[in-house]
Formats: sequence, C-alpha cells, structure tokens
Amino acid sequence: MTAVARQPKASKEALSRLPKLDLSQLREEWRFLYKTDVSPHLSGELLIRALAYRIQEVALGGLRPELQRQLRQIAHELKQAGEAAKRLRPQLKPGTRLIREWQGRTYEVVVLDDGFCWQGMQYGSLSAIARKITGTPWSGPLFFGLKQNRSASHRSGQASLPVCGTTEADDAAE
Repeated sequence: MTAVARQPKASKEALSRLPKLDLSQLREEWRFLYKTDVSPHLSGELLIRALAYRIQEVALGGLRPELQRQLRQIAHELKQAGEAAKRLRPQLKPGTRLIREWQGRTYEVVVLDDGFCWQGMQYGSLSAIARKITGTPWSGPLFFGLKQNRSASHRSGQASLPVCGTTEADDAAE
C-alpha cells in the first residue's frame, strides 16, 4: 500500500498530497488504485486528476448504477455509429410545481433547492415521493412525467403523463 492511500484521513489528505508527488510516485499510486499499469503517455497533470477522482470514488462511492448504465450506452452508441444521441434531462427550478393525477387524486410536489416538498415533508428524490403515493417502487421522474417510459417512447402518438410546472402567477391569470 502506498503512502498516499494509507493516510488515516484518506481522501482529504491524499488529495492534498497528490500535487507534491513526482511522476514515478504518481505512477505508483495509479498502480495501487487502479490495479493496472499506467500508460507512459499520461502527463503528470492528467495522472493527478485521474488519481484524485479514484481516491474520491473509493472514499465516497462511485457513480450511481443508472449513470453507469447511461455511460455504457453512450459508449456503445459511439462505437457502433460514431456518434451518440444527445440526452437532455429537464432542469427543474426551485418553486416549480409538479402535478400528477393518479387513481382519482391529484398530487402536487414543489421543487426545492435541495430536494422536493410534498404534504409539508421534504424528500431527497421524486422516486421517494412516488413510492409513498403508490406504495410500490416507481421511478419518480417517470411517475411525474419528466421521463418517458421506454416502451411508450417507441409508440407514436402516445401522450405523456400530465405534468404542470406553473407558478402562482400563472394560476392568477386563469
């Protein structure tokens, strides 16, 4: 185990030490953290960036499985077609209201800076709210119509789930 990886306060101290290491020490860190030899063509600056990412990944956890799947899909598309489709995810601004009718009831969620508010409770994800509403594991973005169901996206002429992102000013105009 290398000196940087052995630090008791691993990530913070290891990150601060990286810029002080010479190229051979950076390569040693790479071999330890990635369990493989480093390309001789990588610069010290790129090694520092890659090592910093890996140290944080080990300390804090890596990418979510959903994002890993998306990246694999993009890589596959690039390999097959030489290009990948642009994937735009809607950016929800704080104050936006998401309204969903489900089983005869209307549900309203307010987007916050750091999550969502439903029935006076704060939640970290739309999926947590969708689970509370339905009692089953639902994709929150799918439930609230922010993301299209894969099978529905292949059918033409299919309307998506109702979504409303109006503000109070819009309500007053009605």
